[in-house]
Amino acid sequence: MKALPLLFENNRRWASKVSQSDPTFFATLAQQQNPEFLWIGCADSRVPANEIIGMLPGELFVHRNVANLVIHTDMNCLSVLQYAVEILKVKHIIVCGHYGCGGVSAALESNPHGLIDNWLGHIRDIHKRRFAELSVLATAEERVNRLCELNVIEQVKNVGSSTIVQEAWQRGQSVTIHGWIYNISDGLLNDLGACVSSGDDLLELENM
Repeated sequence: MKALPLLFENNRRWASKVSQSDPTFFATLAQQQNPEFLWIGCADSRVPANEIIGMLPGELFVHRNVANLVIHTDMNCLSVLQYAVEILKVKHIIVCGHYGCGGVSAALESNPHGLIDNWLGHIRDIHKRRFAELSVLATAEERVNRLCELNVIEQVKNVGSSTIVQEAWQRGQSVTIHGWIYNISDGLLNDLGACVSSGDDLLELENM
């Protein structure tokens, strides 16, 4: 059975357009990948990593999951992080969430969602720790969006405290972690100011 012919046709058009623009693009790309950036983002289909920062294939190493979490027992995420830092030698790690995140919203709801509730428990922990700050916000939308920001900041801390990044800093490797958030409603990124390049930076962020 021929599967999803429209997608294959889209692929052929895309490959042809790229080749016309740069006849050597795919041949060069096939030889190596040498990105300077690792993107850790949400799996939401409205947040396409390469497109929103205008980067071509080969320029951005990407890991995505529900609510852009970096959990120290998640071997999938940690394997991506290790490969990016130790093999690809990326210089920048971008943790990018987005406003109105469905995973963050679900973490605030009392009704069960099944298996994913185990994953979202990490966001509920952030909510408990920052309850006083969040509870004074006037609307549910404001509370969700602020928790989206706090979640990104927490994941920046988790990346920085991983053994992978800690060891990279100890051997003098330049690795900077950035916390960003994306607004789906206007297509713009916002820098949350959570930027760490060393253990001292991480300690300062932890104390904020």
